[in-house]
Amino acid sequence: MASMEYQSNELIERLPKHLKQFIKSQDYDHYTPINQAVWRYVMRKNVDYLSKVAHESYMDGLQKTGIAIENIPSMYGMNRILKEIGWAAVAVDGFIPPNAFMEFQAYKVLVIASDIRQLENIEYTPAPDIIHEGAGHAPIIANPEYAEYLRRFGEIGCKAISSSRDYEIYEAIRLLSILKEAEGVDPKEVEKAQQQVDYLQDNMGEASEMALVRNLHWWTVEYGLIGTVDNPKIYGAGLLSSIGESAWCMTNNVKKIPYSIAAAEQGFDITKLQPQLYVTPDFAYLSQVLEEFANKMAIRQGGLQGVKKLIQSKALGTIELNTGIQISGVFTNVIENEGKPVYIQTTGPTALAYREKELVGHGIHTHAHGFGTALGRLKGINLAIEDMSPRDLKAYNLYENKHVSLEFEGDIIVSGTNITGIRNIQGKIILISFKDCTVTHKDQVLFQPQWGTYDMAVGAEIISAFSGPADYNSFDLITHVPSSKTIKPKRDEYKIKLENLYLEVRNFRNQDKTIDLDKILDILIKEYPSDWLLSVEILEMATKTKNLNLIAKTTDHLEQVKIKRPKIAHLIQDGVNIITQRS
Repeated sequence: MASMEYQSNELIERLPKHLKQFIKSQDYDHYTPINQAVWRYVMRKNVDYLSKVAHESYMDGLQKTGIAIENIPSMYGMNRILKEIGWAAVAVDGFIPPNAFMEFQAYKVLVIASDIRQLENIEYTPAPDIIHEGAGHAPIIANPEYAEYLRRFGEIGCKAISSSRDYEIYEAIRLLSILKEAEGVDPKEVEKAQQQVDYLQDNMGEASEMALVRNLHWWTVEYGLIGTVDNPKIYGAGLLSSIGESAWCMTNNVKKIPYSIAAAEQGFDITKLQPQLYVTPDFAYLSQVLEEFANKMAIRQGGLQGVKKLIQSKALGTIELNTGIQISGVFTNVIENEGKPVYIQTTGPTALAYREKELVGHGIHTHAHGFGTALGRLKGINLAIEDMSPRDLKAYNLYENKHVSLEFEGDIIVSGTNITGIRNIQGKIILISFKDCTVTHKDQVLFQPQWGTYDMAVGAEIISAFSGPADYNSFDLITHVPSSKTIKPKRDEYKIKLENLYLEVRNFRNQDKTIDLDKILDILIKEYPSDWLLSVEILEMATKTKNLNLIAKTTDHLEQVKIKRPKIAHLIQDGVNIITQRS
């Protein structure tokens, strides 16, 4: 669909450009009659079953979010209704990077993979699809407490620091999910992709913050249960959208564990049924655990470990000093003394900011080749530089056009001529600029006069470290190109003819058009003997019109399909049961 489809919700207009790059048109006309039948079957079965086992917010949310049983939802319609509860939805192509996914949530925007699972994967698909995202995530956000948890999770999660391996596993899982959902893929390709995922999962090393955040997200937002261990209800989108696992999870085959921060350490496999699930007593408790986890993250801990996490990530990140100045870049080195960082360095484009707004004159063009700064206190002086008054500065020779040699704890020496300084709104010095400056650590030269002006960020300690830049406008972040794209199902004359049969039955049901259902069933028996869903829909119409001969004929055919295809026999029976219950 055209971009105008998103104008119904101003939340989408507020998204930064680096998130908008992931949005794609829904292309509603590309959904086939078989796609619509798959949606309808899953929703009819889910609503029938989930009304008994899902959290009460689910059924209410279906109505509030405009999720209909009969038709795949359009983004335009969803946004028109989601606007009333303060959210929006956008279409994307399959999995997107975890940080981006989380950040969309922080902006109260649901990310919806607009493709839909194939009929052969009707019970479960490892690939995100509109059943999972639309029918799973959307209804629950109608609950205000849960919606705030989701927003807050995104806000905290998008700042989690990744390891260099995290992006590899994201790409590997994305490829595996695409191959498993696509039809006609060489099994050797799937096996190779699975082996790569298994290898990476077994060799991730120490779990990064993002890996731990993804675990918490999985065991709550995707696969969470609520209530008591003995009597849980479903609220996780992965369970709400899986007609197989939503039933499986309620059996004794799946261990139920009281939810706690320990869930962050429990990994998962997206391609298999989950052997254990976590039960939260209520939605408010989810936020309590999230804050407990956030207190352990570098964004709140800062310090030496925060810098080291950024260095290990090899990705764009930010540190914030106690004065409020923020340094954004790819961190490559830290010099430490007695367990504290005394000098940090970035390599490549770096920007300085204060309160998430770039400092004028200190963007990536000024600091194109990196940035380094001394940290901490001056040796032998109790007063921190940031706390010095103009009189103090003059006393220590930190004055315009005065040459000064500053010796920091940890043997960092900054020697140069003071040009000027910048103070924050509270009056604390956050930056001092020097000319003719040399910076050393023992015998190591860290900065030389011929490199130009030395800008020294001022701060006694690092109070925060997090993924991404402080000011998103400082960097060109519109660079994401996934290594794999979703594979669209092939449509030959044989498939198109089957789709047309589905369309005829759909039109008959929706518009009461006169068609020969007997003839359609004969074509199915002769030309499409393995297809079962359309026969279930014909049985539904025959039951509705009380066509006893057609009921008998269709029932007999479905029994034959059950024998030929025992793995999907329960799906056929479930479809028949829904018809008989409602007749």
